Amino acid sequence: MFAPLARPEVQALRVSQIREVANSALGRSDVLAFWFGESDQPTPAFIRDAAAEALGEGRTFYTHNLGRADLRDQLSAYLSGLHGRDIPVSRVAVTNSGVSALMLAAQAVVSPGDRVVVVTPVWPNVAEIPRILSATLATVSLQPDQGRWRLDLDRLFNALTPDTRALFLNSPNNPTGWTLPAEDRAAVLARCRDLGIWLVADDVYERLNFGPEASAPSFLPLGDDGDRLISVNSFSKAWRMTGWRLGWMVAPPALMDSLGVLLEYNTSCAPDFIQAAAVVALRDGEPHMAGLRAELAAAKDQVLGALRQMPGVEAPEPDGGMYAFFRIDGCADSMALARTLIAEAGLGLAPGGAFGEEGEGWLRWCFAARPEKNAAGLDRLRGFLSR
Repeated sequence: MFAPLARPEVQALRVSQIREVANSALGRSDVLAFWFGESDQPTPAFIRDAAAEALGEGRTFYTHNLGRADLRDQLSAYLSGLHGRDIPVSRVAVTNSGVSALMLAAQAVVSPGDRVVVVTPVWPNVAEIPRILSATLATVSLQPDQGRWRLDLDRLFNALTPDTRALFLNSPNNPTGWTLPAEDRAAVLARCRDLGIWLVADDVYERLNFGPEASAPSFLPLGDDGDRLISVNSFSKAWRMTGWRLGWMVAPPALMDSLGVLLEYNTSCAPDFIQAAAVVALRDGEPHMAGLRAELAAAKDQVLGALRQMPGVEAPEPDGGMYAFFRIDGCADSMALARTLIAEAGLGLAPGGAFGEEGEGWLRWCFAARPEKNAAGLDRLRGFLSR
């Protein structure tokens, strides 16, 4: 009799340590939770109202595989204005979440046995998706250097060999907040062009940068229709819409028919009433986003400033995102430390090992929370370290 098991590649997938830690204490009122990457505030009312209105109108039917025309038009206008370059509707597809966009991109261009390079530490889904498709994974690690995270371009280019099929690059990066410098974009894109490597850019945090620019540096202004360039994005972070599960991708026009087929065989389409809310989010969301960016900048200063005052704590400066990625001297097992913090301090953080072996020994704190909640969490960590 054959055992009723998943195929070996699926059995070999790592369980998300973020979920493992969170599930162990989810719902406990005595634990201050900073483990998930989301704001502690609900989606703005004007977005929720738009969804409620669409539901009231009975917009509960299937839509086009690639998304409603009005949402794709709005995304095209939004992205073209943001990046100062025409990004036509013919390159835009709506997806059921940013992670679904990552999976679709991988399904479209990665075959079993292909070599995929990922810049790490990174959100576990980015690294595990190629493994689901039976690809082989090579990693290039960011390094803390003089109080910031940095990517050694020489190491990256050495990893981008002629037999590499795709590079997955998340900037601003989850969990470190590292952001690819604008001056490095052309060189990375040129390397991928020269070798025919697909560049899959995870741009989910592009609006959550801490500089004066409206967006973190993107490959979209540099790429053209013939480039093997896919940008994936989401409404989750910048519009506080994590639970809505809606994203998009920008891809070469030649890939769009195939993406439409893949969407049909994955999810068929995104819900109509959620797309209606997304149109309003894009159209009216800039004031909200400005407020969120200011909140995150203040939270970053609050949390990173306090962490650096604690003995034995190293906390490099993030350039974007919503996380402090830090480590405590002498603590090498991040999962054990995360469990101890829950048990002894009532503090819920994500273990750095969740983001790959390069993150082992570190912890991630999502500071997209009210100041008083961050302050209470910092007090608990301070008390733990003093013991």
